[in-house]
Amino acid sequence: MKTIEEGKAKIRISEESKISRKLPVFYNPVMKFNRDISILLLNSLPDKDLQIGLPLSGSGIRGIRFLLELKKNKIKNISFNDNKSDFVKILNENFKISNIKKNKDIIISNEDANLFMLNTSGFSYIDIDPFGTPNPFLDAAITRLSREGILAVTATDTSALCGTYENACKRKYWAVPLRNELKHEIGIRILIRKVQLIAAQFDKALTPIFSYSKEHYFRVFFRCKKGKTRVDKVIKKHGMIGKTGPLWFGSLWHKPLVKKMLKNADPKLEKFLGMIMSESEINVVGFHDIHKICEHKKLYVPKYEPLMETIRKRGFQASRTHFSDFGIRSNISLNELVEIIKN
Repeated sequence: MKTIEEGKAKIRISEESKISRKLPVFYNPVMKFNRDISILLLNSLPDKDLQIGLPLSGSGIRGIRFLLELKKNKIKNISFNDNKSDFVKILNENFKISNIKKNKDIIISNEDANLFMLNTSGFSYIDIDPFGTPNPFLDAAITRLSREGILAVTATDTSALCGTYENACKRKYWAVPLRNELKHEIGIRILIRKVQLIAAQFDKALTPIFSYSKEHYFRVFFRCKKGKTRVDKVIKKHGMIGKTGPLWFGSLWHKPLVKKMLKNADPKLEKFLGMIMSESEINVVGFHDIHKICEHKKLYVPKYEPLMETIRKRGFQASRTHFSDFGIRSNISLNELVEIIKN
């Protein structure tokens, strides 16, 4: 075992270099960004006295960072759970080296994630961060999510959602994926719709307040509202793009939250959040892949900033998108965009 630091936390992890669910306690350094965003998001929301449920705690790094880095009034209580046999022992060691003193508001469980959630009275924040699909945990999480609560969902099975394995997407997410330059945005919208359908069974309307695609995973934070009418409004925003879908057509972000997150962000996150802020202003599904368009039309690839400036001068919105290095999100039509590129 070796000691590492992440944020304000110190934890002991396996010296095994390969990330695997067979590790004694699961820790993935690549997901530091995921945890950074979670802390920034919670600190940027007005919610206080959160009852936090972490059914798949792994090394405990997320919860330990929550305790050390969330504002003082954020946490009412926090529950750590993992079903690995050494979980409690290793978590207690990690508390010790991170100088966290246990009290009645820190609850530790060592059982199946779904049983852990169902055996509680519920949470106002639940974080589902599995190795693979979040599907096995959605029913229990949504059952125990409070009114006005927040559900954070990570999916690392992007090969299904992005169309590499179309049949897997149909089985897991009840949708047909799209395997082209739009695959990441379409994939996250398919994921959102699936989570919303599970919630609909419990008369809970889940709306994305922050979503993003990064490396090997998708991440979505949902705000919960209760009521059949609200659920009906969510479902009305599901639809098809040709033979692709069904998927979520609504917004991927709550703009005031993104603005607050950008204001509170440290320099390492500013560029990413600046891009999200810019594209959240444009209410369209999908984007234009400039390289793909130029390749298809046999045109030279223009510089992006002057191109976007010209698009804006024509009265349209334009932004880079975090979903693709070659994409521009805009409400301009393809034909008008091609005309601009030609000129």
